[in-house]
Amino acid sequence: MTDSVRIAAWNVNSLKVRLPHVLRWLQDQEKAKKPIDALCLQELKLTDDKYPHQELEAAGYLSLAAGQKTYNGVAIIVRKAALAPIASDLATTFLKPVRNIPNHEDEQQRILAATIPFAGMQPIRLVSAYFPNGQSPDSDKFVYKLSWLNALQTWLAQELEQSPRLALLGDFNIAPADADVHDPKVWEGQNLVSPPERDAFQALIGLGLHDSFRMFEQAPKTFSWWDYRMMGFRRNAGMRIDHILLSDALKERCSASLVDKEPRTWEQPSDHAPVIAQIKKG
Repeated sequence: MTDSVRIAAWNVNSLKVRLPHVLRWLQDQEKAKKPIDALCLQELKLTDDKYPHQELEAAGYLSLAAGQKTYNGVAIIVRKAALAPIASDLATTFLKPVRNIPNHEDEQQRILAATIPFAGMQPIRLVSAYFPNGQSPDSDKFVYKLSWLNALQTWLAQELEQSPRLALLGDFNIAPADADVHDPKVWEGQNLVSPPERDAFQALIGLGLHDSFRMFEQAPKTFSWWDYRMMGFRRNAGMRIDHILLSDALKERCSASLVDKEPRTWEQPSDHAPVIAQIKKG
């Protein structure tokens, strides 16, 4: 049994297309003796009946998913070997599941939460989140994004009261600071970096959550998303918009946080790279 759990988030931009990448990455981490114990996926782009439960279970993972046709969709994947002995099936692995933000009517599948009983430690409440993109600050989609962010903040405040060991993981579609943008001047005032979005990110921090990546010294120009166009990845013209926020209780036990750019180099990659946080047991 290892002395830590590693939790991760990855916007796969179609699980149907990227399932081989997900399986390869999980296997690579396992071979490197750095297994991913829980992986939160975003942009599944498939319905629940098409979700590859069998393929993932054959590889040693249980899944909870909230999908929809063509767009959005989120999942939580948990390594069976990392679970407490009692957690042997879906009902005992994903405790108190929540799909979408309660009391916020929304047909888009963007939130999935569950409490996971990892072996050797108190359970952790995981929230897999796919934040709205927003399109542009003068669009209806941006109004929807801000409304969604406000509802998320209200709900998370309640969740934190009930589950002080909470991690919010996913594609936030927000670069919280200029250091998270390849060219802040070019992007100034635009979607993903606008003041209202950054204020909403800080409001989440104000709940008692912490940006795990910024808890450690990091190489400058470290990003998690690169546009497919204009050779974005090759030029490192990216943004850090995928995040793992940790509650106070988990912050104290976090020993590392990083972006793994390797899968972005593979053939037919997602435009996002996985982000990882390591939590010491206890």
